[in-house]
Amino acid sequence: MQEYISANESHLYLYDLASQKLLNITDRNQKSVVQSAAKFSKNKDVIYFLTDRDNEFIRLATMDLKSKKIDYITSAIKWNVENFTLSKDKSKIAFVTNEEGINQLYILDTNNNNYSKVPGLKNGLISSAEFANDNKRLFFSKSSDDSSLDVYDFNLNSKKITRWTESELGEMQKEDMSAPNLISWTSFDNQKITGFYYPASKKFTGKRPVIINIHGGPEGQSMASFLGANNYYTNEMGIALIFPNVRGSSGFGKSFLASDNGFNRMNSVKDIGALLDWIAKQQELDKDRILITGGSYGGFMTLATAYEYADKIRASVDIVGISDFNTFLKNTEEYRRDLRRAEYGDERDPKMSEFFTKIAPMNNTEKIKKPMFIIQGTNDPRVPVTEAVQMKEKLKAQGNVIWYLEAKNEGHGFRKKENIDFQRAATIRFIQEYLLK
Repeated sequence: MQEYISANESHLYLYDLASQKLLNITDRNQKSVVQSAAKFSKNKDVIYFLTDRDNEFIRLATMDLKSKKIDYITSAIKWNVENFTLSKDKSKIAFVTNEEGINQLYILDTNNNNYSKVPGLKNGLISSAEFANDNKRLFFSKSSDDSSLDVYDFNLNSKKITRWTESELGEMQKEDMSAPNLISWTSFDNQKITGFYYPASKKFTGKRPVIINIHGGPEGQSMASFLGANNYYTNEMGIALIFPNVRGSSGFGKSFLASDNGFNRMNSVKDIGALLDWIAKQQELDKDRILITGGSYGGFMTLATAYEYADKIRASVDIVGISDFNTFLKNTEEYRRDLRRAEYGDERDPKMSEFFTKIAPMNNTEKIKKPMFIIQGTNDPRVPVTEAVQMKEKLKAQGNVIWYLEAKNEGHGFRKKENIDFQRAATIRFIQEYLLK
């Protein structure tokens, strides 16, 4: 069993079904170590698990439950192992790595712990790997830039990959879909920041406007994924999309993951400032037509960018974003507060509360000069509707151009199709009015 404290810390336990006792496998007093996904090996006293103990990245490891001796298996791979699965006879392990936002699939022989990458897979995202009952084939799901999630079969003997499904893409054509390019830029402190750039269709000429879409979390990660409906922006509107992985994103080591915590919060916003400078140097991109968007924590990043770099953007779209960490932590559901304090800081600390007051977009609205669209669900338990309302009311009172969309039957992001369709149509209209003109 796993106890999840935060993105930087988790612990493992063994539950004895006979005695009904919960036993510590890992040291509960050891902080800032990730330990997860435990599975029994052939030997009932040895487990496989994932951990970043004594390392920047999460490795596949074994632990002897009696001696507590740990052996690390994937140290040669300088990226996170995201997940793994055992064959039915426990002779093979399939594990998936996250290498700068691109998944790779490996097969490991448990007799000697030798492993190799599955060849011939197009870049994309891999999930749900499971061995067949005969232990000779591995089934997994995969998406790429020109296909949504599909089922594949890897024959361990012949090394042949067979695609089983062809998911519905509506009227989208593969040749019209934008493929991600991994890009990097240097931030204010020489920290390397990366992201994925989806170019506008080549049928559009001249410098192209840009939408920067910032992930939430903040320990989320933008990966080389299928754009889906967002291909409308690249193929129909001629807009380039950039999905940055600012500091605090997962997948780049635990130091990078923790580098935005607490009083370092605005350093991640500076990473977006450096991206704006990178865009200005690209011949095919229009530095004077940039829109910022993001949801949840990405919404805070959107709001903070709107006041920090008001002269460098054209507009912004904030989706269920945090407008003040003090009010957010006060009003978010109680079960989430300690989890969020571990990341953002504790508002009960006067110095931290003062810092939150200083950086709050709510308290910097006078610096916001460009049109903003705020989107919110009334029943959001994570980022309460009050975060959106207070931001909207203050901007409106100042005379800013403000669009506001609130769905009374939604929570943290829209889920009902009619609302998703309306949100997309309204966003496209906002973009046409304030980015493309």
